Amino acid sequence: MRAHYLQHVPFEGPERIAEWLEDAGYTVTGTPLYRTAALPAPDEVDFLVVMGGPMSVNDEVAFPWLAAEKAFVRGIIEAGTPVLGVCLGAQVIASAMGGAVGPGPEKEIGWFPIRGEGGGDRSLFRFPPSVEVFHWHGEALALPPGAVRLASSPVCPNQAFQLGRTVLGLQFHLETTPASARALVEHCGDELVPAPYVQSAADILAAPDTRYEAINALMGEVLAFLHQAAPAAAGTR
Repeated sequence: MRAHYLQHVPFEGPERIAEWLEDAGYTVTGTPLYRTAALPAPDEVDFLVVMGGPMSVNDEVAFPWLAAEKAFVRGIIEAGTPVLGVCLGAQVIASAMGGAVGPGPEKEIGWFPIRGEGGGDRSLFRFPPSVEVFHWHGEALALPPGAVRLASSPVCPNQAFQLGRTVLGLQFHLETTPASARALVEHCGDELVPAPYVQSAADILAAPDTRYEAINALMGEVLAFLHQAAPAAAGTR
């Protein structure tokens, strides 16, 4: 089994995600789009992860590789391959599949709760009714055609969505560790302007280890859900 990730900036990597995938038996490779736009052949990917980043999916002039990335993601999704998008990655999925992406009403940065939705449909991933997760985003997405909302928050109605059985997009970061939170504060700290849904660097970094452990465990559940779809998806090629 072959997993591949798309990484947009050096400080938002797939560490916890890659660890889970390797433990599940995947060979993990990646494309650092900030250095190269070379992408694998779609039939070389059995599981795709699209990571976060500070740019917008609409910044194709500044980042010309975004157009190729969205076309690649669309092709992977249409092939039935499991895909996970995190923050910008979720917005890439939405944009690639026909959903609009643009500035949200408020930036959401720090530890805030989301509310799980999705009803009793067993084909959908179920988030807890309420869970505190880590956010760092200023843009919001409209659901692409056919997608189902899985989670929301007061400032961002489409916090998570599912498209078919094999695609999940998360506006928030379940892969965050104390080290990656510090890296975001270091590289994107200029965004920490006081606002209703923006915490200070001190508040962000004061989170106990148990909070990171809880969201990392939830990410494991997300990955397991998509992994279960992988053999069936591979068999349809």
